[in-house]
Amino acid sequence: MGNTGSVKQAYAEILAQLGKENEKIVAIDADLQACSLTDKFSDSFPDRHFNVGIAECNMVGIAAGMATCGKIPFVHSFAMFTAGRAYDQIRNSVVYPHLNVKVMGMYAGFTNGEDGPTHQCVEDLSLMRTIPGNVVLCPSDANETKQMVRAVAEYDGPCYIRMPRSATQTHTDIPGYQFEIGKGVELCDGKDVAIIATGIMVERAMQAAQLLKEEGICARVIDMHTIKPIDRQIILKAADETGAIVTTEDHNIIGGLGSAVAEVLAENRCVPFIRHGVKDAFGKSGKFEAVMELHGLTAQGIIACAKAVIAQK
Repeated sequence: MGNTGSVKQAYAEILAQLGKENEKIVAIDADLQACSLTDKFSDSFPDRHFNVGIAECNMVGIAAGMATCGKIPFVHSFAMFTAGRAYDQIRNSVVYPHLNVKVMGMYAGFTNGEDGPTHQCVEDLSLMRTIPGNVVLCPSDANETKQMVRAVAEYDGPCYIRMPRSATQTHTDIPGYQFEIGKGVELCDGKDVAIIATGIMVERAMQAAQLLKEEGICARVIDMHTIKPIDRQIILKAADETGAIVTTEDHNIIGGLGSAVAEVLAENRCVPFIRHGVKDAFGKSGKFEAVMELHGLTAQGIIACAKAVIAQK
């Protein structure tokens, strides 16, 4: 693993760089540019940055209009306010007509700790992946974020990217790593169990794999940065070669990564499987790590699931 890096800082840097390379890219904020860090973009391209105020639904509608004129809008607010409040506009104004709008769900999951459950969105992956034709992504570190956002800018169509507030360890600075929409990444090999993780839980999955190794258990870790389209091939390969799978996400276990993997397994393989994540509950207001621990979203939580699923083999 590499150094700890800020995902949102990496996002701000790559968006500004892409703005230099492509004049069609515009950034739209709902009065939270201090959180999305789009100030870097607006400083360089003031005529291509728009703050529409606390009006998320209108923001998405504006983005849809810009997309029909050939622009590539990136829209920003908390995940609760893009995926949640502006769901109707994303569905009907952006994805249904397949417009080239990129929706950023900032401060997703419990990373928005102190703001409490009204601002902690643990349903966004579920909401966004059920919209037909929507691409849904969730970066695990700063390096992956930069590659992901570049790929999204080049992709012609609607995308939702789930962004954490917290910094994470860098895992994808490995030889040969290259981000591709719809292709999961095997970060370490293992034969006893496969841990399929997304977003900030990739860091915890890697920690769990190291601790399991010390106990003689060899765990494979897969970074599933694309929730939709899900990488069926890497899931089935893991099922065949390890015979036991755990998914982990800082999201409701209903509808997110766990559900997406379960759908693939249910139709193709019969192997022991456990979904690790938020157990259909709202969060609490508190420090990020404290809220994560309250819900068992830790390396130890993943280890317990891994041992339980291996016992079912």
